[in-house]
Amino acid sequence: MARGSAGESVLHRHLRVLESFDAWHPFLTLSEIADAADVPRSTAHRLIAELEREGLLERLPDRTYRLGVRLWEFASRTPGAVGLREIARPWLGAVHERVRQHTQLGVLSGRDVLFIDRMSTREAVVNATLIGGRIPLYASSSGLVLLAHADAALVSEVVAHGLRTYTNRTIHTGAELRDELRRVREEGYAVTEGAIHPESRGIAVPVMGPGGTVYAAIGVVVPNDGVSPHGYVELLRRAAAGIAHDLAVAYRPDVDERTHGIRSLVSGSRRSIEYLESLDTDPHDAGSLPSSGPRAVL
Repeated sequence: MARGSAGESVLHRHLRVLESFDAWHPFLTLSEIADAADVPRSTAHRLIAELEREGLLERLPDRTYRLGVRLWEFASRTPGAVGLREIARPWLGAVHERVRQHTQLGVLSGRDVLFIDRMSTREAVVNATLIGGRIPLYASSSGLVLLAHADAALVSEVVAHGLRTYTNRTIHTGAELRDELRRVREEGYAVTEGAIHPESRGIAVPVMGPGGTVYAAIGVVVPNDGVSPHGYVELLRRAAAGIAHDLAVAYRPDVDERTHGIRSLVSGSRRSIEYLESLDTDPHDAGSLPSSGPRAVL
């Protein structure tokens, strides 16, 4: 792989450009991208042109840039995030109908929990979660669930990186964090009371994957009113069990690769899935035709 003068890969420079964008800065000028990515303006111009050519950035009439929809297209093909989101969404919706606050789904991403879905009501309590947004593992109930079942090396890395304090209820020492992770493993759920905002409480449980490992965390953010969390925990556990069951069905090893892929990523009517499974190629590609014979439906 080609590398820049400082030994940094070209791919990493492109990623730094893409990482310049976030929910607070969805539109950036060339100069703003150069500053955020910490690269010379001439380098930013070249990197942006390459990303634009590939559809990963889009230039707008006012000469600003935004992330390209091709990134969404790539993300939609991964069972680790968008596929999981499709599978989990009915269960997320069922929880949300009961809670009517915030219900969310998170996965492990480095030292953070990455939220891939969220449902909220307009009058709900304060919540810092954004779809596609991150929160440090130690500060979120979903993050604590994920960290509690991660390698011990990740716990040490999180502590070594420093524990930012959001409120006086945020976990702020390594000893406190390790004690809390032990409790989460023993009790099977995590609660954070006012850890990010004083009036909000997070409650989360693990979602088990087909391999018996923790695949994700499903949680709620509700008022920090001192009410017992056990009702929320039982509701979340039922949803987590439903997601785990549907994941196991989607990832069954007794189907061929093509069927396995479709069922892992797509939700829809039974007949729609049968139709997709009958195709030899992606139906969105030009010239795709159904196969000559019917396929077995599992």
